[in-house]
Amino acid sequence: MTKLSVLVPTRNEAANLEECLRSVAFADEIVVVDSESTDDTRAIAERCGARVLVHPFAGHAAQKNWGLERVTHDWVLILDADERATPELAREVREILASPSAPGYWIHRRNTFLGREIRGCGWQRDKVLRLFDRRHGRYEDVRVHEEVRLDAGAGQLREKLWHHSCTDLGAWLEKVDRYSTLGAEEAMRRGRRPRFGDLSGRPVARFAKQWLVQGGWRDGIEGWILCVTSAYSVFLKYAKLRRLEGRR
Repeated sequence: MTKLSVLVPTRNEAANLEECLRSVAFADEIVVVDSESTDDTRAIAERCGARVLVHPFAGHAAQKNWGLERVTHDWVLILDADERATPELAREVREILASPSAPGYWIHRRNTFLGREIRGCGWQRDKVLRLFDRRHGRYEDVRVHEEVRLDAGAGQLREKLWHHSCTDLGAWLEKVDRYSTLGAEEAMRRGRRPRFGDLSGRPVARFAKQWLVQGGWRDGIEGWILCVTSAYSVFLKYAKLRRLEGRR
C-alpha cells in the first residue's frame, strides 16, 4: 500500500495538538512544522511520535509548501491542529491509498463553533483539498485562504473531517483580526482599491447571506455570533486595506 505522511503546521497549539496527532496515528509518518512556538507544542508533538521541524512563519501557504518538501512520502494528508480525523475517515484514506484513482481528494468538514456543530452559515458545504500526491500539487502563493492546486482533477472522500474552529471567543476574535490583516495585504498585492461600498455594504451583505440565505438562523446564538463576527471581519479587511492604501 502507498505510504502516507501527515503534515501539521503549528504555532502555540499545546491545547489542541495531542488530540489531533492521536487521530492520525495510522499514518506512516507525522511531521509537525512549528512556527517557533513559545508553549509546549513541540514537546507534545515529540511525545506523540511526530518529527518536529522548526521554521519561522512566512505565510500559511509558504509554511505548508516548505513542509511538503521535507516529508518522506509522496502522499500527504494535511491537518491543522484544531482538526481531527475520525476512525471512519482513517479507514477510507487507507482504502484509497491501496489504489489511488486521482492525484488528490477533497474532504468535507464538520465544523463546530463554541461547542456547537454548525449546520448553516455556509459551513455546511465546507470542504478542503488535504489528501494529495505532493508530486502533483502545491499551495498557491496567497496570504490567506490558501488551497492546493493540482495538475489534474481531484476526487472526493465520503467521510468527513472534524474541525473545532472556535472553542474560545477571545481567541476567535484574535484570529478574525489576524486574518483580516492578511486579507487586506493580499487585496493590496492584487491591486484592489477600497471603495466606500466595501466598508458600508459588504459587511451587511455578508451577514445577510450567512444568516438568512445560508441558514445561519438554524444554529441559534452560536450561529448569530458567527455571522456577526464574519461580517465584522469583512469590515476590518477593507478598513485595513484603506489604511494600507493611505500609507502607500
